[in-house]
Amino acid sequence: VQLQASGGGLVQPGGSLRLSCAFSGRSFRSYAVGWFRQAPGKERSFVAAMKQSGGSYADSVKGRFTISRDNPKNTVYLQMHSLRPEDTAVYYCAADPSVITSNLASQRAYTNWGLGTLVTVSS
Repeated sequence: VQLQASGGGLVQPGGSLRLSCAFSGRSFRSYAVGWFRQAPGKERSFVAAMKQSGGSYADSVKGRFTISRDNPKNTVYLQMHSLRPEDTAVYYCAADPSVITSNLASQRAYTNWGLGTLVTVSS
């Protein structure tokens, strides 16, 4: 399995950005997928994740970010609105076929990780 995140860039506060994560491998639809981020000087933390439907979110992004997936395209998305300077981070996508719902926010539950994409929120 290979994951490739893209879509990062520089955006002004209050702006929007959509990240994509392309999945290479078999049986994408059976994988749970997640987004995590690492801000400068901080540890990597949970952002959002989902199994086949719905979504689980960190409190800091609820109501602003939406995770979704397009199974025929083997792609997971993170739509981000109302971006804040504190959202500045490297964003990573992750996937695993065995994540249970209660562990969606746990980095240890994911065995497949992509390289990150940098999001900078600044005026």
